[in-house]
Amino acid sequence: MTRTPDVSVVVAVYNTMPYLTECLTSLVEQSIGLDRLEVVAVDDGSTDDSGAELDRFAKKYPDTIKVLHQANSGGPAAPSNRALEVATGRYVYFIGADDHLGKEALARMVACADEHESDVVIGKMAGTNGRYVHQALFKKSDPDISMFDSALPYTLANTKLFRRELVEKHKLRFPEDLPVGSDMPFTIEACVKARKISVLADYTYYYAVKRVDASNITYKSSHLSRLRCTAEILHHAAGLVEAGPKRDTLFERHFNWEIFKLVKDDFPALDAQTRQEVCAGIAELADEYLTDPLRDALPVMKRVRIVLAQRGAVDELAAAIESEEENGPPSFHLEDDRAYARYPGFRDPLLNIPDRVFEVTGESAAAQLASGTELVSAEWEQDGDNLSLAIAVRLGLTGDTESAAVRLVQGAMPKSADKAGGRRLPAGHELPAPVGKFTQEVTADGAGTVIRARIPVQPHQATLGVRVYLDVAGWTYEIPVRGKDLPMPLARRWRSGTPYRVAARVNAKGRMVVQTGLLFPPANANRWWSRVRPLLVRVKRKVTR
Repeated sequence: MTRTPDVSVVVAVYNTMPYLTECLTSLVEQSIGLDRLEVVAVDDGSTDDSGAELDRFAKKYPDTIKVLHQANSGGPAAPSNRALEVATGRYVYFIGADDHLGKEALARMVACADEHESDVVIGKMAGTNGRYVHQALFKKSDPDISMFDSALPYTLANTKLFRRELVEKHKLRFPEDLPVGSDMPFTIEACVKARKISVLADYTYYYAVKRVDASNITYKSSHLSRLRCTAEILHHAAGLVEAGPKRDTLFERHFNWEIFKLVKDDFPALDAQTRQEVCAGIAELADEYLTDPLRDALPVMKRVRIVLAQRGAVDELAAAIESEEENGPPSFHLEDDRAYARYPGFRDPLLNIPDRVFEVTGESAAAQLASGTELVSAEWEQDGDNLSLAIAVRLGLTGDTESAAVRLVQGAMPKSADKAGGRRLPAGHELPAPVGKFTQEVTADGAGTVIRARIPVQPHQATLGVRVYLDVAGWTYEIPVRGKDLPMPLARRWRSGTPYRVAARVNAKGRMVVQTGLLFPPANANRWWSRVRPLLVRVKRKVTR
């Protein structure tokens, strides 16, 4: 009697040695057992030892591993389709020939699919050797998720368990004319038509490997090839999901990833013809699918680059990319409680791009504040027993910057404040009140704003952070002032009666910190006296003898 395996694992193979050995080993050692497993491996014309390695495993496990050999097709789609024609399992699972599985992966996923009657099961994935794997979907296990209210659009690889009945009912196959991303149309259609999709986050099911030579086909494809593949993926998905919020949710991933990758830092280095063709291709997709809500959901940097490409502003796009790579994010322009990133093209009358494209809001408004906030100078000013910190801080902001203020504040800030542009304060938060004869002047310098302040230093034991407070897009942000590579004012003694010491330094997080305290702290004085007193006693005895 011919057995029906619970799961058929499909492996499309092309020149994946030595990774292939670990991949196949992880399959035959699955806890589900060889009697419940079928492996269908297709050698797509490999020129290394991959074909021989497949044959070696097939000879060792003849009842489990089927090997097919064919001429090279140029991508994983054709071998995957051929494997589907011979697969017999109740479920089918796809694995990259350079990746491997956790030992219990298949048993756990099949059990989940059987228990919940799931058509698709997604096990938690992890990247190795620097391979990036989006993790938002794997925060928790969930037996019933939707493509449109989860992070599933950011996890569209075919490395999932599919009910084979679903695959055959809808005749799901991989488009063989796509060298890159051919698994996305398959996965999108399967997830759209599935009765139930489950995600398992309780175990590492899949290890995605980045080869040492980065020779995975995804890393080698050209801009124009990736553009064509992305266009076909979007057109296919548009035929499955009607225009509206659901399609926007799905396509947000593609504009965030595939389309944005076409205008990353390597874009200016392309030849002029290729740059023109890339922008023209992006324009076609944006005109058809980039709705206003979808556009506004993108981070401002990605939104600006894509819209510049859509407008055919090739030179402005290249300038925006090169400027940001060299100088960091552009300065903000504040106006009427709104913030705009001053990228090339902002309020350019020839391009006539709406201000909304350049607007930064909410959390994204904070993303560039820390990198644009820098210390200009700092020194002590002493007047008798009074001491002040005279400081100048430059902000990457123009426009309505009257809310900007600098303070010395006790208390630590999280390390993430440097990455997120500062800490967004809760509604109703009041700034620390200035102490003593505090003075401040806020002036524009063309490309930014400079705060010059004279902050009295109080005589007490304290470690104080130098912070800037700023209202941006309806929120107040607290931003640490970094002092890297700038000389700090020398430590100083002040006050004649009870002397204090003040010093400025850069802490381990790169932020400027001011420390104050007694010049002779009581604890130190007692410790000093306890050491010196016995010596004095001995000297006194010698003198009186």
